[in-house]
Amino acid sequence: MLNVRFGCSGCAFRTAAMKHCFYNETVGFFYNNSRKELTTYWRTKDVLVVALGLTVSVIVLLTNLLVITAIVINRRFHYPIYYLLGNLAAADLFAGIAYMFLMFHTGPRTAELSLKTWFIRQSLLDTSLTASVVNLLAIAVERHQTVFTMQLHSKMSNQRVMILIFCIWVTALLLGLIPSYGWHCLCALEKCSSMAPLYSRSYLTFWAISNLVIFLIMVVVYTHIFIYVKRKMTRMSKHTSFHPRYKETMISLVKTVTIILRTMRCAAPSGGSSASSVIGIPDTPLQ
Repeated sequence: MLNVRFGCSGCAFRTAAMKHCFYNETVGFFYNNSRKELTTYWRTKDVLVVALGLTVSVIVLLTNLLVITAIVINRRFHYPIYYLLGNLAAADLFAGIAYMFLMFHTGPRTAELSLKTWFIRQSLLDTSLTASVVNLLAIAVERHQTVFTMQLHSKMSNQRVMILIFCIWVTALLLGLIPSYGWHCLCALEKCSSMAPLYSRSYLTFWAISNLVIFLIMVVVYTHIFIYVKRKMTRMSKHTSFHPRYKETMISLVKTVTIILRTMRCAAPSGGSSASSVIGIPDTPLQ
């Protein structure tokens, strides 16, 4: 066993070696490094997943386009909550585009991708999913405010809503582009994730924890709304002195919150599918 002491030149050599980056390597190099399977031919399950994915993407694009169009042309929907729902539809529309791009760049095609294209593929998914999650949080907070102030629609101005929507997309873009601009493992192979071979494990951990925290906040907010509304409805059932308009407002608020929760429930499967694509769950045809 050799025990060699390096001088200053040796230190410089080791520092240079530690900073060596693999920008000129192929996607296959990183998949081999992470010991993740990378197929070179089309399997039956690959074809089925791509066919199903493209079908779902087209449906997502069409349905969300209808939602956005309805909100734009119908003046009854020109309120903050509907603008946020429209933005959620825009995020889902973007997710449909991102998923369609994934379908055209997955399976055996993964091995042919450049590093730049691979990062674009993943960044599209990261950005769309983050935009949807953060938008759902904004909707939860907006509904919490309206329920507790007994207003069917928020008094937030259109300018503030647009600023909020802008902030949602800035946040989504930042989280989606961070890996492409440094938070990757191209210069530290030992930090590469086995699920997404070009991503750093620390980024995936941060991304997962961030989304989990947002989800937990939404659970707390909607639980608070549910408890408050349940108490109010119980009081209303016991007393007849409440003003009819008060009852009507409360029922309308409950209906709106119910619609939003149903929307969240319907979006959960596609969100989970996108999340599995983002982190590259093992044993799936999506690579």
